[in-house]
Amino acid sequence: MDREDLAGTITGFQERMSRIALFDPLFELQRKKQTDKEGNTIDMMELGMLTLLFFFEQKLMRHAKAGVKDLAVYLHRITTGKLSVEVREWEDLARSIIQVFRPASGKKREFTFFNWDIREQQTVYTSILKANAFDSRTNTQYYALDEDGLELVFATKEFYSEFQLSIHQLVLRKQLEKGEFHGALRQINEMRVDVETLQERMIKLEHEIKRSIVSEETLQRYSALLEDIYMRLQRENEEFEELLQFVKETRMRLHADMNLEKQQRAYEYILRIASELEKVHNEHSGLLQQSMDLKNKALHSAKESLYYTGISSFNFDQDLVGFVIGAPLPLEASKAVVAPFMGLMQTPSWSPLTVFAEQSITGNGEKEPREESFLEAADTEANDGFSRQRRELFKAVLMLLLQELEQQAPVELRRLFMRLESYNQSEWLMSRSFFDFWLILHQRSPVQARSITEEDREAEWEEVFSLLGSRILVVHELPDIIAEAGSRYQIQNMTISWGAEQANVRQ
Repeated sequence: MDREDLAGTITGFQERMSRIALFDPLFELQRKKQTDKEGNTIDMMELGMLTLLFFFEQKLMRHAKAGVKDLAVYLHRITTGKLSVEVREWEDLARSIIQVFRPASGKKREFTFFNWDIREQQTVYTSILKANAFDSRTNTQYYALDEDGLELVFATKEFYSEFQLSIHQLVLRKQLEKGEFHGALRQINEMRVDVETLQERMIKLEHEIKRSIVSEETLQRYSALLEDIYMRLQRENEEFEELLQFVKETRMRLHADMNLEKQQRAYEYILRIASELEKVHNEHSGLLQQSMDLKNKALHSAKESLYYTGISSFNFDQDLVGFVIGAPLPLEASKAVVAPFMGLMQTPSWSPLTVFAEQSITGNGEKEPREESFLEAADTEANDGFSRQRRELFKAVLMLLLQELEQQAPVELRRLFMRLESYNQSEWLMSRSFFDFWLILHQRSPVQARSITEEDREAEWEEVFSLLGSRILVVHELPDIIAEAGSRYQIQNMTISWGAEQANVRQ
């Protein structure tokens, strides 16, 4: 054979030996010699396989707590009539089997071999069982199948792990067509375990992408891998939708004919199948979305990491200056080399400190300076009718306020708003001018009739505040906000009381 042919035969030698390493604990159990009371040989390798099936069943049934005693009871029941072993001895056998799958040290199993592909001694580590929980009250350790344990269970079937879910879908379809509903439920449980295994692999793949992409070739390889995964998940998702439609049609057919007790039992099964299949489908849809995120986000992050790694390793003197001067290059060629580095990229940005700067609230095209005072109620409005209407409103509100103060002072604005309905004036709450009155009253506090300046003689306030006579109003702020005053406006609560001189007169 040619040298190239020889090299091709040992390509992927490590992966093949890693597969064989999965079976190493079973062969180790086979070398253990055990006999029962009657002297019959106990095949520990077979018991090891039964142990794997026991923990696989616990994973299917979602039982998180399975320990040595549970395994001993299971093995005792399975081997009843074949082996003569007491329950206490079964516990010792179960403990020794678990220690082979998961060494007492807690470390993973080691499998050493010589890799003929790279001609080096290598060691692979396998984890068949993992510690799942611990009950400190009963001092009981519980175990569960680890990822390698699932691989070992699946390796005893004649198909690749990547296509387990697709094969389970085909088997489920056949069972539903034959009416084997009990077996279909178990098949759905196995599909759920397949989906959970795929979820764990997707998480590991995401970490591997972020950690392992160091070249453009690696990036392209992972891109192709993610594309294959997405296409396979998409086909599986389409098969799920067809299965759900088939289950729906079967359920309708059984519901139409439920006279026989057998038909009623089958209908109950098909309801459970529809529910469980919908759950698995939802989890699988999450996988499809996760694969899309990996394609869009993880690969993009890896591209950026690869780009910035190249920038960090770029040496200006060595890679540019030395290249231009040391070659030396013609003038035109030097310009082409240096051109990308001559201009700096300009990026529009803003400083977070600008949020504390003075903010302009003028509209587009406004050139007049911003007014820093409250809105003044002047009679210079273009619409005299509106100004006259607002002046009448101000007078009515002030008269109502004086009436309340005569009864009980001070008056809280929130209580006054609540009493408007009793005065048949609840429509005031929808008027902007009503709220302007309180703002201006607060701005001019203390308020009296003689407080009108000469500049304001023509303003509407002279007529409004003339209702006070010689009395004085004082406004004080309160911390709460009146939000229920109307559907359009809010205002800070305040109290209105008589001025000091007026209060003394009243006393």
